[in-house]
Amino acid sequence: MGSQWSRDKVYLRAKSEGFRSRASFKLIEIQEKFAVIRRDDNIIDLGAAPGSWLQVLRSLTDARVLGIDLNPIAAIEGIDTLEGDLTDPVIQQKAQEMLGIVNIVVCDAAPKLSGHKSYDQARSTALGEEALAFACNVLKTGGNFVIKSFQGADFPELLASVREHFHAVKTYSTKATRKGSTEIYIIAKNFKG
Repeated sequence: MGSQWSRDKVYLRAKSEGFRSRASFKLIEIQEKFAVIRRDDNIIDLGAAPGSWLQVLRSLTDARVLGIDLNPIAAIEGIDTLEGDLTDPVIQQKAQEMLGIVNIVVCDAAPKLSGHKSYDQARSTALGEEALAFACNVLKTGGNFVIKSFQGADFPELLASVREHFHAVKTYSTKATRKGSTEIYIIAKNFKG
């Protein structure tokens, strides 16, 4: 990696602690603040590659953890993975068959960025809406949902959509997020079903 990464303390810490990316600390921080995951929760991680959130999820639950991504995910002990599109009904059905009850859906996915802020933000919101639709299709009533998004013109619409489906919804910017980033997480608890 280039010099950008050699100066990134969170990235260097992630590597030294055996995590696949700095994103691990974002999920750890979210769990510490909001307690979205219980020891017996079955969890689906959407957009799971390279697998850093899967590594953290494995330590937070004794139940089943499934990662779904368009790209292959290198094996992690105790983790199942599916390679495919989260909008594909076949993938959604396979995920439910593999886990049975789904208590939590998390999504740290982001579209490939073009550098055009408004375009990238719109694509991020569209991905968020797809992840929300997936969660609404598979989550059990009372389940939780955590999703990354980016603040911008379309963000309030996504936030409003999440609020329609969950009883408690908050937004949160993690300390591990790079300075200047518009990245924000939506923490949604107690799915209405």
